[in-house]
Amino acid sequence: MTIRQYTAMAPGAPLASVPRADRPAELHSILTRPAYGLHAAMRVAVVGTYAPRSCGIATFTADLCEQLASHFPEVGLDVYALEAPGRQHVYADDIALIAAETPGSYAEAARAINASGTDVVWIQHEFGIFGGKDGQLITELVDRVAAPMIVTFHTVLASPSEGQRAVMEHLVQRCSRIMVMSQQSREILVSVYRARREIVDVIEHGAPDRPFGKAEAAKQRMGLEGRKVLTTFGLLSPGKGIDVAIAAMPAILAQHPDAIYRIIGATHPVTAAREGESYRAMLEDLAQRLGVAESIQWDNRFLAIDELLGQLECCDIYLTPYRSLGQTTSGTLSYAVALGKAVVSTPYVHARELLADDVGCLIEPESPEAIAEAVTALLSSPPRLLAMQERAYERGRRTIWTSFARASMQLLRRTQAPRARPASTAVDPALTAVWHMSEATGMHQHGIGAIPDFRHGYCIDDNARALMLMNVAGALTEAERHRWSVTYAAFVQYAWNPDLNRFRNFMAYDRSWCEDMGSQDSNGRGFWSLGHTVENSPFKALRSWAENLFDHAATALEALDTPRSMAFGALGACALLRAGANSAAAERRIAATCDALAGLVSRHQRPGWTWFELMLAYDNPRLSQALIECGVLLGRQDWLDTGLETLRWLAEVQTAAAGHFRPVGSETFGSNGTSLPFDQQPLEAQAAIEAARAAWHATRDPFWLRHAERAYQWFLGGNDRGVVLADPASGSCCDGVTPRGRNENCGAESILAYQIGHYSLKALQRSADQRLPPDQCLPAHLDSTAALA
Repeated sequence: MTIRQYTAMAPGAPLASVPRADRPAELHSILTRPAYGLHAAMRVAVVGTYAPRSCGIATFTADLCEQLASHFPEVGLDVYALEAPGRQHVYADDIALIAAETPGSYAEAARAINASGTDVVWIQHEFGIFGGKDGQLITELVDRVAAPMIVTFHTVLASPSEGQRAVMEHLVQRCSRIMVMSQQSREILVSVYRARREIVDVIEHGAPDRPFGKAEAAKQRMGLEGRKVLTTFGLLSPGKGIDVAIAAMPAILAQHPDAIYRIIGATHPVTAAREGESYRAMLEDLAQRLGVAESIQWDNRFLAIDELLGQLECCDIYLTPYRSLGQTTSGTLSYAVALGKAVVSTPYVHARELLADDVGCLIEPESPEAIAEAVTALLSSPPRLLAMQERAYERGRRTIWTSFARASMQLLRRTQAPRARPASTAVDPALTAVWHMSEATGMHQHGIGAIPDFRHGYCIDDNARALMLMNVAGALTEAERHRWSVTYAAFVQYAWNPDLNRFRNFMAYDRSWCEDMGSQDSNGRGFWSLGHTVENSPFKALRSWAENLFDHAATALEALDTPRSMAFGALGACALLRAGANSAAAERRIAATCDALAGLVSRHQRPGWTWFELMLAYDNPRLSQALIECGVLLGRQDWLDTGLETLRWLAEVQTAAAGHFRPVGSETFGSNGTSLPFDQQPLEAQAAIEAARAAWHATRDPFWLRHAERAYQWFLGGNDRGVVLADPASGSCCDGVTPRGRNENCGAESILAYQIGHYSLKALQRSADQRLPPDQCLPAHLDSTAALA
């Protein structure tokens, strides 16, 4: 899909004037025109101001459409541009107009969107661009559109007026998903506007991708050789604090007389309409009075992106001395960081988040002295200046257009209504082996051959897994499912020790507890089973029980600090949130886990080793799976990318040259950087299937389907010894592959790994066959037990 941008139109082309939008019949004919996206895989209607209108929202909307069109040509885009009374801009012929102050224009646009078969409506919200008091006319559109809706809130006020709150809450209640560009905006939406946390995605403002280190060449092009260039760009208004930066110039020039401050951008249209050019005149007068006018350059234009970037490239230090510390989004700041510019900024919301970890320099507002001190310190130390520029450039790789487009596409896919799914014809394994290992107390841990070994009693690990199997298994009646779900759930409940605020793990055959507190991993699995039950159980009473226990025990999540226990807890938290629960503890667990796991990768990564630890152990893919599922759920592209990268590396490590699955052996455990082949255990194969399933849903990369099938074949003979471990007729599974063949014992962990792995792969294959959107079908019950819900 190609959008014909206004820049491609010849000078003097006919105006797309507002009066056409004031005539409902004519507007209707324009909006229902044959569209270039008619046969697209997904059709999206984007509503907001649009280029060539001079405002930040218009630039953002144009960038969003351009990047989606460039990176995902299968998406059809219809643009509905807001036009204010008395304004006339030259738009491309494809752009439909909405007269901002005409209620009927919004209603007509909604009818056109419904008639076009739009899959998703994406609204760019800012109070000032929609008509009516506090922009309330937007409700005339959102109340009428039938498709799922995303709202990007470009401004999120912590202390709104009554009217602003009413408009925001109306949009929050109507939309399917929300996009914001800062974590603080997300928190305000949840706490002030009652948004459901799970629908709010944080996608950082996108920015161009340019090579690093082009400042000197750019300076030569612009006649600035030998100068130290400070820059501010964007629409000028008093809130930008440019007068404070000018006031800092005498102190800067005293130490660096070759410095020059370049101020690029036209006066903001609202400021110009209210005050004319008085603000710019005041700035120029201030520069004259301070004797620094000769060291300031003005470019009073709203520049096209290419020219703007060319000018920004010559910058050494970018200044954003904004007065308003509540500003949650700054496209100019995103651009500067992505181009690798050192930034000196007041600590407004976006700056605090983007410039964290010494990416930039934060200074107190309204302080010329602070600006001068920060700028001179950087200019006086070229190594320090270069280091900050390099950090900024590296941070900017997370916001470049490729990443932004990918995150935006994932948001669209999460929002699009799911498609119908045909039934699977796969034969499910019997559950005979599960019943043989179970009785009224729960499931026994170990077996001698196929016979339960009472000596080892029970554990929460296996009973939690057994409960998860009951949530998804297909080869049983509803009565059987209910009976055994309650049995395993009762074990999990009894394992909870309220005195210590922890789960116990091991229980002897006589039902006496062997400990007061279980391991961190067993606690993590306990929470995982609760979240899984909330999301997947077909029984309302069990879902309620699991959610209540998760909530009651949630403070124990904070004590989990080993990688796998954190991953298990985060997977449970993801399942809980996907099911619609509102749990601040789950949100905290996800954030703490993913930040910690990502930090481990950064700490331990080295050439040829892209992993969380210096060794491989058991259940390895769960670490990556947690990052992938959490990244998809919360729209965190950095988590998702790290999860996919580490899982791809692990998949390659655990694939033999002959092409079959080779899970890391238990002999490897504790050996730094070593991967030994035996004993291979079913738990790793199950984890590989489920992590690959999460990766496929996030990427649609067929590699993950092949890898999941390869791991499943390990149960059926596709392993280093060619031994069959699983028996579909009984549902049993041997304990692993040894150098001598197979371990004939059939413990609970192995049986459950095979059973759950089967249903996970079955769901993945069904999803792949049906070409479902990449982030759908993560909950297994959607594929296996929906009929019982």
